[in-house]
Amino acid sequence: MADITVQELKERLDSGEDFHFIDVREVNEYEEDNLGAQLIPLGELPDHLDDLEHLKDEEIIIHCRSGARSGRAQQFLEANGFSNVRNVTGGILAYRELEEREG
Repeated sequence: MADITVQELKERLDSGEDFHFIDVREVNEYEEDNLGAQLIPLGELPDHLDDLEHLKDEEIIIHCRSGARSGRAQQFLEANGFSNVRNVTGGILAYRELEEREG
């Protein structure tokens, strides 16, 4: 599945859409600034595979600070049989930039 842009993510969040949304940053980063996603730090993702098993065929959107960690999380989940994992390109940095531009 294709990655998701911050523009598409913002539209979906603004509309109140319900979707599976995971933040793979660390706890301190999440506490500082989060978009309401479920926090599962990248290093802990293998420990949560059983918890996520029921989402194997559903869309999961993953984000981090810049898109690098979420890209690794996407590859990991796909390697473990998840079929619809989307990485937020640019991460929360790009999301906040978009918000600033839109005012």
